[in-house]
Amino acid sequence: MRVAVVVGAEGGRLLQALAEDGTPQGSPEPVRDLAPAVAEQERAERPRWVWAATAELYPGLLRSGVRVDRCHDLSLTEGILLAADGRWGEPRSFPAAWARLEGRPVPDDTARAARAGQPALFDHDLLGLPEGAELLAGVVAVHGAQQRRLTGGPGAGGSGDRPAGLGLLVAAESAGALAAVEMAAAGLPWRPEAHDAVLTELLGPRPRAGTAPRRLTELAARIGEAFGGQRLNPDSPAQVLKAFAAAGTPLPSTRSHVLRGVDHPAVPLLLAYKEPSRLHAAYGWTWLDAWVAGGRFRPEYVPGGVVSGRWATRGGGALQIPHALRRAVVADPGWTFVVADASQLEPRVLAALSGDDGLARAAAGGDLYAALAADAFAGDRARAKTALLAAMYGGDVGQLMTVLRRRFPAAVGYVEAAARAGEEGGLVRSRLGRTCPAPSSGWLAATERAGGADPDAEAGGRARRAARDRGRFTRNFVVQASAADWALVLLAAVRRRLGDPGRPDRPTGPHLVFFQHDEVVVHCPRADADRVAVVLGEAAEESGRLVFGDTSVRFPLAVAVVDCYADAK
Repeated sequence: MRVAVVVGAEGGRLLQALAEDGTPQGSPEPVRDLAPAVAEQERAERPRWVWAATAELYPGLLRSGVRVDRCHDLSLTEGILLAADGRWGEPRSFPAAWARLEGRPVPDDTARAARAGQPALFDHDLLGLPEGAELLAGVVAVHGAQQRRLTGGPGAGGSGDRPAGLGLLVAAESAGALAAVEMAAAGLPWRPEAHDAVLTELLGPRPRAGTAPRRLTELAARIGEAFGGQRLNPDSPAQVLKAFAAAGTPLPSTRSHVLRGVDHPAVPLLLAYKEPSRLHAAYGWTWLDAWVAGGRFRPEYVPGGVVSGRWATRGGGALQIPHALRRAVVADPGWTFVVADASQLEPRVLAALSGDDGLARAAAGGDLYAALAADAFAGDRARAKTALLAAMYGGDVGQLMTVLRRRFPAAVGYVEAAARAGEEGGLVRSRLGRTCPAPSSGWLAATERAGGADPDAEAGGRARRAARDRGRFTRNFVVQASAADWALVLLAAVRRRLGDPGRPDRPTGPHLVFFQHDEVVVHCPRADADRVAVVLGEAAEESGRLVFGDTSVRFPLAVAVVDCYADAK
């Protein structure tokens, strides 16, 4: 059972029962208070809720204490379907999907109704329609069209060649959107005093507003002295390069690997300056004041925010928390974290994608790289890892790739076929059907000009570089995006198995608090830790089965029960 939900301009709320194909069942049901109505149907029917955007409607339900089990997010689904048709980059919001369906001008995803006194038919937060019935009709129509596009039914439109796993991808993406809102509501436990202690240890006492920390000030002075007493800003690459050039050592950049190759007294000081400077700029006291409140860090997650399907965040840098600051992520008294990350996920994904028996055997044990080394690289784990990463990400490793290609032809052939498709301007897909962006018009123009009867050498060189760059992208996309498929299905499976944790802001039972690429973190009462660890293992097995079907490849999770996130690895 499915139920469409809308909230109109004047606060009108409507529910509409739908069949699985999106056909309306009965008449729309006006409700005075949305949260109790949703809660009642959730208890009675456990429907899949159909709405324009989870990030806009679900937070209000959660604040009212209503948690739902399943949904269909029209905006996220539209993005997946557009990409599958090679139309990556077109507006994917519900207003845009509705406009496309009715042949109206399609608004940009960030557009707002600008004409005073006019109904905001394309307002992204859906609060501008004068009548809820009209809005409901749009939601029902877009959902029905998406269901036809997913199943290839009458009037489906699009390419007509739908990947078999696209329905699972849409369901997992929508489940991920629910989890994202719930994690933001619950927050990641964060000790401000521990954060301050880390900053003080690395940077010195908190400085006055607008001034640099003592440690950075001292290093900047010593760097200036190393360049003969001149004053410069170590955070300015232009100033640093100018100082090196004046010292008779011109450099192409101030990157760490470049600096390490230079014999100059300023080099160790600059290297010592870089990390604390980045920490202060990205996660210093200003970040702490802005992002942590009530002992919780509440980032705004963006499911599918990266082209591969990985998540992003709007501010806060939640997906790049420095290891030093993980000391501030401490479980509540009587609670603990169960942290699980997938071991060597992308090589295992390649083994499952390609059906390479040799690589699958290597993936059957604990350390895939060690098994690979024993099988093909005379026990040299470093060489085995270098070769396999080059196969997935692109790179010239000479004889190592020759060995890999000879011993694991199906695996190497899989990524090389993806690379060739990219170089030729084609599209590649993840296991469940997430589709890479089409080449840009600039890329097409450059490669077409170079392919003419008499291309000049410079244009030919640019075209070859562009083709190789796109080939490296598509080579990795098929692996990384398929790994993102697996991780997203894992997240959905964990969320479903954990069930309702209670209050949204301060849950009383085990609940997800963090998700990063191939890692999930559950905050739970200490007595529940063993059960949560079992849940995570079962979810990993389910994810592998749903995404990759009948494969001998296993996707083990490294599980740690810790009171401080920094202790997990």
